Amino acid sequence: MRHRHTSRFTVVGNHLALHPTLSAVAIGLAVHIQALPDGALISIRMLAAHFPESEYRIARALNELREAGYLERRRERAAGQRIITRTTYYERPGSNTSPLRSPRHSPKAPSSARPPSWGTASPSGCRRRSP
Repeated sequence: MRHRHTSRFTVVGNHLALHPTLSAVAIGLAVHIQALPDGALISIRMLAAHFPESEYRIARALNELREAGYLERRRERAAGQRIITRTTYYERPGSNTSPLRSPRHSPKAPSSARPPSWGTASPSGCRRRSP
């Protein structure tokens, strides 16, 4: 039975909910991230504290989302010479506003056995996650 939600809900596209190659863990994490407010801080550790999956499984799922175009990671220099990884979440990968389609976007780096920490979301359909 379906229920029409009128408050406190998140719209999820069928391209995500019925994705043919993403694991259930990756889809679940994408829905969770999409439900967070823009600019929310997340990390693998924070997600592992919220969900029963291990940090390793969460990192693998986040890498799946990156490979499918839902996430983009960039290393940036923060104050005090600290380097952080900034992650942008795209509710609809491949849209015209997605920097993933920009000619300036560098090719994806191969997945490593130990993925970097995840962590902010920006306006206009993109969400940034910072450590």
